[in-house]
Amino acid sequence: MIQGQESFIQQNDMTKDDADMDKILYPREEIKGLVKKIKAMLETMDDGGINVSPYDTAWVALIQDVNGNNRPQFPSRVKFLKENISKLENENKKHMTSGFEVVFLSLIEIAKKLNIEVSENSPVLKEIYARRNLKLTKIPRNIMHEVPTTLLFSLEGIPDLEWEKLVKLRCKDGSFFLSLSSTAFAFMQTNDENCLQYLTNVVSKFNGGVPNFYPVDLFGRIWAVDRLQRLGISRYFKLEIEGCVEYIYKYMTEDGISWSKNSNIEDLDDTSMGFRILRMHGYDISTDVFRQFEKDGKFVCFPGQTTPDITVMFNLLRASKFMFPGEKILDDAKKFSYKYLKEKQSTNEFLDQWVIAKDLPGEVGYALDVPWYVSLPRLETRCYLEQYGGEDDVWIAKTLYRSGLRLLLESIVGDFQLWGIFPERVSGSNPRMSKISNNTYLEMAKLDYNSCLAMHQLEWKTMQQWYVDFNIGRFGMSDTTSLLVSYYLAAASVFEPERSKERIAWAKTTTLVNAISTFFDSQQLSKEHRRDFVDEFRNTPSSLHPAKYGKPWCGLMVALQGTLHELALDALMAHSRYIHPQLYRAWEMWLTKWQEGADAIEGQAELIVQIMSMMDGRRTLKELLAHPLYRQLSTITNNLCLEISRYNNSKGNRISEPVNAKREHILQELVQLVFSNSPNDLDLDLKQTFLTVAKTFYYKTYFDPETINVHISKVLFEKVL
Repeated sequence: MIQGQESFIQQNDMTKDDADMDKILYPREEIKGLVKKIKAMLETMDDGGINVSPYDTAWVALIQDVNGNNRPQFPSRVKFLKENISKLENENKKHMTSGFEVVFLSLIEIAKKLNIEVSENSPVLKEIYARRNLKLTKIPRNIMHEVPTTLLFSLEGIPDLEWEKLVKLRCKDGSFFLSLSSTAFAFMQTNDENCLQYLTNVVSKFNGGVPNFYPVDLFGRIWAVDRLQRLGISRYFKLEIEGCVEYIYKYMTEDGISWSKNSNIEDLDDTSMGFRILRMHGYDISTDVFRQFEKDGKFVCFPGQTTPDITVMFNLLRASKFMFPGEKILDDAKKFSYKYLKEKQSTNEFLDQWVIAKDLPGEVGYALDVPWYVSLPRLETRCYLEQYGGEDDVWIAKTLYRSGLRLLLESIVGDFQLWGIFPERVSGSNPRMSKISNNTYLEMAKLDYNSCLAMHQLEWKTMQQWYVDFNIGRFGMSDTTSLLVSYYLAAASVFEPERSKERIAWAKTTTLVNAISTFFDSQQLSKEHRRDFVDEFRNTPSSLHPAKYGKPWCGLMVALQGTLHELALDALMAHSRYIHPQLYRAWEMWLTKWQEGADAIEGQAELIVQIMSMMDGRRTLKELLAHPLYRQLSTITNNLCLEISRYNNSKGNRISEPVNAKREHILQELVQLVFSNSPNDLDLDLKQTFLTVAKTFYYKTYFDPETINVHISKVLFEKVL
């Protein structure tokens, strides 16, 4: 039993201030303004939003005027390198970010040419040299000159390059792996006009400064869609998201995807996120996109990379949840990423090579502690609202070193007094992706969540009144705990204000099923009583007054019939469609199975889906029952929910361990039916309703009452500040 029901009611009573409630319920103009602002961001995504990098700008500024008028000049400030190199010895080597070990040593060489002595006996330099040598051995020199590799991202740190071979590996936009510093260095060595054109275009676009890499068109779209979904506001931007998803699909290759359409090297991070987004939107995409990132059961962001990364494994784990039956590589990916993240969690090692997020441990912890098949949309959003850092999230450049020396390199190269064809200077700043990490998303998400929260709290009051009006407590439901859980599961899954009728119908349907099964079991009523109850329902489909007064179940019949009339009236008012006969027929089918001895769980998920589908005003029961895919979805969902219930009952406790092979296979079959296209398909939202309902059955058996208590309090009764 969930404890603290009184505290829930008390928290609910705290929302009685009408002025405050109106402010929460109707922030329409505020939300409209933010929607307009975000739409403008998404519509102008173009090549992606990213700010300038002092490090890369300095490398570009090192380029000598092609007319030979000026040469770069370096001030004595470069001595900062010599004076502060020892501080690196106190840094955690895990703080080293992607490419640091390669590009940092090129600055050491610059210092030597300026007659600034830097001791090569320094332990930290030896460590960095060793790391660079290890990285270079992972990709043999002959290979790096023949096929595109990640070393193209750090050319400024690699000695003795064969440029006549490397120039053939440029991206189609003239860059080397879209890296500004690497391309600038390449131009210094080759005077290649394609490199110069790329640099000129980017400098012009950013008014003098340049970012770490550009463009980021795919990265920007992938992560923007993900952020909007996790923040719970994607429904406002359906057309814009559809455009982003189509763009991602256009450039997804059989080997995966990168952060830009211009890149000639794919990475696991963007591939995982792109795969996940495409599959969840019903696109046909093969798991072969993961093959080049796997070797001997291990996965890395780039082929030849030495170690995995936290966020890459986090996103790989999230992608693996959309697994279809028989997709072994996704199963391997799930196992590897889960194990890797659990190990990092156990040692509290959450420093990542790519991002400094507000609460990366919290994001990873949620993915590990709340498996996808029990993660309810509003629960995930409520947690993510506390984890998302908005504009404070930093996307790490390849040269950013954390902690005390995180801006060491920018301090060095950013203070060069440089002239040339790119004379502009920029001030230091944290690398940001403004259309992915911004406070506008966060502000709107909070407003939207609190608006929905206020509506949910009003609906909860309505549910309590319904419970009292029909005296549901007499039928084995003596307290409102079960009622609260039923409403919470519906509200946490179908939270949108416009789906209020569906949400309430779901909660009432679940409560009535529980009341009927509990009452007949607790009273030890005979099979004849069950038969009489079902016969009464069949014979008086429109009556609110049972013919067989005096029967122990009369009040329950009144509650059932009365509720169906209420739901029918709600649908009539909302959609001008009279659905009482269809509601009656759906319940009759469930009651018939139950009367014949079936478990109350059997067919319950299908009943919920049917009721919700009719309440949204777009489908009739006859249309649903006649559709082959609907019947297939119903069968698999019913089998899955029944298997969950039976396993839980046989164990006598919660399902706290990973799904077993049988349940895993049924779940994968359901996922495949939901997210695959077929010639005679159903709407994706209807198919997803089956999965949404099934996840609540998993949820109830996975978490203990105390944890559910915490979730209810957080999702239904805590305003986001």
